[in-house]
Amino acid sequence: MGILNITPDSFYEGHLKKDPEHIVSLAEKMLQDGADIIDIGGQSTRPGSKRISAAEELSRVVPIIKAIKEKMPGTVISIDTYYSEVAIASVNAGAGIVNDISAGNIDNNMIDTVAALQVPYIAMHMKGTPETMQHHPQYDDVVKDVLDFFIRKTEECKKAGIHDVILDPGFGFGKTIQHNFQLLKNLAVFNMLNRPVLVGLSRKGTIYKTLNITAAEALNGTTCVNSLAVLNGAGILRVHDVKEAKEVVTILTAYNNQP
Repeated sequence: MGILNITPDSFYEGHLKKDPEHIVSLAEKMLQDGADIIDIGGQSTRPGSKRISAAEELSRVVPIIKAIKEKMPGTVISIDTYYSEVAIASVNAGAGIVNDISAGNIDNNMIDTVAALQVPYIAMHMKGTPETMQHHPQYDDVVKDVLDFFIRKTEECKKAGIHDVILDPGFGFGKTIQHNFQLLKNLAVFNMLNRPVLVGLSRKGTIYKTLNITAAEALNGTTCVNSLAVLNGAGILRVHDVKEAKEVVTILTAYNNQP
């Protein structure tokens, strides 16, 4: 899953593109590099980010979704939003997956909306909101707490009529660096729910703070954690750097296929 942020304030400056033609060309490059899904987001959800309206988010993402589908009709697009209004307009424009960092906890209409749209739903665990989530997050047991959350959430989605749910533990969303490494090390636990597990650690603070570098310098560290994620059961890698992530998958597939 290639990350396409249509925002002026992404935490990773390497992906800030304002010209629609450049944005579409970046999506094209990701597909050429091996992306299966392009994840389009219209607002930053980094720690401390300020919320924008659904209308502003719509004005950013819908034209890009339409432009990508017009140029590359077969592209699978995921819309990264917690607004049901944005989900509806994006799916109508050509998106095929809804990726919600709040798992329906910000917009109470989201789960019923996704069920009506009949598209797969990525439900992410987040403690708090982007504005406050990194203010001393605490858990009794982060792996158990996130697992319990997913047990409840998948049941809620099932009852609403969502047939395809993807689980995202929410690395960096209301978690310390230690919490993130605990989740990564125990990622296989979530496979008991028989749902695909998505990992989004690309260039995040867990990597660059551990290495005492910047997000721009965190590609090698990202490749390392992506490898650990795949070995521990991740089914989808959400990344800024598709070519390198695809190489991880190719190498580990060859490795795992050995007798």
